Amino acid sequence: MASREDLAIIRAARAGQAEAQLALGRRYLFGGNGLPQSFATALHWLDRAARQGVPDAWTLIGEHIPYEVVAQAPKPLEYVLWYERAFEAGRKLAGLSFARLVLAHQAQPEAQAMLGKAVKALESEANAGTAEAQWLLSQQQGGRKPADVATATGEQRAAEQVTATQWAQKAADAGIGQAQLALADAAWLRLDRADFIRRALPLARSLLAQYGADLPQLNAPSEGLARHLGEGNIVLLSRLAQVLAEINEVDADEAQLMLELAAYADDKSAQLSLGLFFARMNENGGRAFPGFGSANYKKAIRWLTLAGERGLAAAWYALSRIYLKPEFSQRNLADAQHYLERAAEMGHVLGQLECGSSAWRNRREDPANDVRAVYWLQKAAAQDNADARDLLAKIADRPAAAAWAVEARSQMTRDFLSAYPFLAARLELAILFGLTRPEALLIDLKQADCGHCLVVDIRDYYARSKRRLILIETGDERQVLNRIGRLFEDVDCSLSGPEGNYRQRLYRLKTALPLDDDEQEEEGDLAEES
Repeated sequence: MASREDLAIIRAARAGQAEAQLALGRRYLFGGNGLPQSFATALHWLDRAARQGVPDAWTLIGEHIPYEVVAQAPKPLEYVLWYERAFEAGRKLAGLSFARLVLAHQAQPEAQAMLGKAVKALESEANAGTAEAQWLLSQQQGGRKPADVATATGEQRAAEQVTATQWAQKAADAGIGQAQLALADAAWLRLDRADFIRRALPLARSLLAQYGADLPQLNAPSEGLARHLGEGNIVLLSRLAQVLAEINEVDADEAQLMLELAAYADDKSAQLSLGLFFARMNENGGRAFPGFGSANYKKAIRWLTLAGERGLAAAWYALSRIYLKPEFSQRNLADAQHYLERAAEMGHVLGQLECGSSAWRNRREDPANDVRAVYWLQKAAAQDNADARDLLAKIADRPAAAAWAVEARSQMTRDFLSAYPFLAARLELAILFGLTRPEALLIDLKQADCGHCLVVDIRDYYARSKRRLILIETGDERQVLNRIGRLFEDVDCSLSGPEGNYRQRLYRLKTALPLDDDEQEEEGDLAEES
């Protein structure tokens, strides 16, 4: 409770007396005499006194009001003058807050004029060994405005980047966590695994010492743990989890705790890594983590399922490999196939390759398996998988123009093609997909078009033929098929349909151009089969 003396000072301060405002600001600054410590209230009264020309007021602001308090004010730059004056008066702590205020609002015109002085203040503090100033100076030199970067030469930019890295290194050595995270992040981005591990491992161990005791109490990912760790630390742990197998100085227990820390912080990549760690396998299904003991498939399934439900296809693929393992007590081929297909549907290239290969191996069990095989192999080949491309080349043909159809089309008049639209469409299919004469004349497009490939199977009408698949690879091919498909949409394409039997279709073609010896032989063969 405020004393009578305090009340008198408050009345005088409210009346505008500068000395009373200074005294009241000092009392709120340090607390005591019945008044609580309040930096925000102290800033209010000291600012009013400083505006009346009291030097002690801005000196107290510069030395004792933290930057974080000023940063919460509605207009922080209104106070920057007091920090500037305190710094000019020799108060070093004021110089750091002055620089932080200016740099935090450097986009504003009033801060532009003070930018040079702010950088000099930072350099002074950095050279004096202030770790926070070293980190801020590193950020300032490494994150220049695009206009400044555009006018600088390559040598200047390289030199500034080196200097920024040096200041960041000094700040990191002094224990600034943000600097340590930044250097680890930079090492990761330039693919320097060794440097990343060197910088990230001590940070991870520090986090483990701080939060590791809470892990046994958790049964599910915790939002509270995620908030305490912060996004930067979670990313660090997640990345470290991906290279854990490369770290020799980490034993199985410590590795598990590091993975669990990030996984319980609800990072899906860490959940995947933890599941793979428990399964003692890598993302491709191979064995990993030698010397770390036996696998725990029950825990692996738990974390891999969580990661899969968060959208990681690699988790479903890993689950499919687990359910195939002979040593797994709950081995189940149906579950393995289910998870494999989920991974493939989400774009996992190895899952797509395995789905395609499996369908091709089992094509005798289901005649449609070859179509499924082509579908998945096309997906994998689109992701530049060489094995998928090789197998696809053995299974399916690529579209290639049929010479006979090109010649036939060229010899037919426009009136003839208009009079026989179905024959014209079949010739177009033959030209586009390389169909033989019997295939072109007998194919039922409604049954043949599978979306990703064309199934050419006329064995019921032409015994000498073979079932084959032709890839549909381009948008133009798809458009042609859609257009021709609409033409045949309500038409019976069987031999009892309006086009007639094979003899009638072949005769119609023959009226436009004479048959060669091979065609005559085909017609004779069909007559014998009939």
